Amino acid sequence: MTAATPKGERRRQALVEAASELLVEGGFDAVRHRAVAERAGLPLASTTYYFDSLDELITAAVEFHGRAELASCRQRLATISGQLSDDDVLVELVLDLLVGQDVTDTETMLLRYERLVATGRRPYLRPLMRVLSTELHELIADIFARSGRDVAADRIEELIALVDGAMVNAFIELKPDPRAVAARMLRSALLRQA
Repeated sequence: MTAATPKGERRRQALVEAASELLVEGGFDAVRHRAVAERAGLPLASTTYYFDSLDELITAAVEFHGRAELASCRQRLATISGQLSDDDVLVELVLDLLVGQDVTDTETMLLRYERLVATGRRPYLRPLMRVLSTELHELIADIFARSGRDVAADRIEELIALVDGAMVNAFIELKPDPRAVAARMLRSALLRQA
């Protein structure tokens, strides 16, 4: 809504970051005006002062989190580009982007997938998710290009679906390490392609 001053920008950003943290920790249901304000250390009224609606705040939080993940992966890509011919390095970087960097516990991975599926029930997020999805696909294409692999856009979509399907299936079958299952399948798919 408004944040014309530097102090206002800082407060607005604090609310966005707090909402992003709550979203990651507990999904969409965790992002409530009071919880966000408390997490940000700001008065409850600040959420409605800086955002016209909870949907607007959630959109800002989803964008903040999505862009932060993409930026983190771009930074890692810049530092490990020369190592991408190693299939293990390549697979781990792609999984970091799709499953979450430094995420090893099943509960956090499950929350991520629940959040992604729940996004489909929020029409106000669709335009943003299309933009973030395009950027994700472009980044994965860049990762593969830097690894020396020529992977077409439709193949990238298939590989993303393979990872997502492996993760969801591992959740359903109560596998102790869903990420390892997805890594094995992605590695196998890449070896078949080579």
